[in-house]
Amino acid sequence: MSKILIAEDNPVNRELLRELLEVRGHTVAEACDGEEALRMIEQSQPDLVLLDIGMPLLDGFGVIRKIRENPRFASMPVVAVTAYAMRGDREKILSSNFDGYLSKPVDARSLAQELDRVLRQQGEQEVSADQASGSKGSGQARAVGEGT
Repeated sequence: MSKILIAEDNPVNRELLRELLEVRGHTVAEACDGEEALRMIEQSQPDLVLLDIGMPLLDGFGVIRKIRENPRFASMPVVAVTAYAMRGDREKILSSNFDGYLSKPVDARSLAQELDRVLRQQGEQEVSADQASGSKGSGQARAVGEGT
């Protein structure tokens, strides 16, 4: 399955997400603030990041901005996981270059559906990029679920 980084400052929320992901066979890494999340992305290069918006040191908007500025990680799928669930919050988050949105409290079904959607979309983009470049694996694109 996929390697997923959970960037969440609340230990209870991290534990819940980790359990829901591990039950589905995903490998999980955890960060408790935005700066640690960026370090872990560099080190472990996850297939997907679940990113809390309201974190200390660097919030989710700051983290996504830095991810998208880095050519190595610009296309990495990032799903916002947030308590911001008022009218307009979802649109604001998605317009900030997140690939998906989950509101807290996260339930197993919503998490599974959003992960499947985002990972499937990422896989399709990688296949299209490989076909456009005329190769079957340029070495830069990585198949979703491929171990690293």
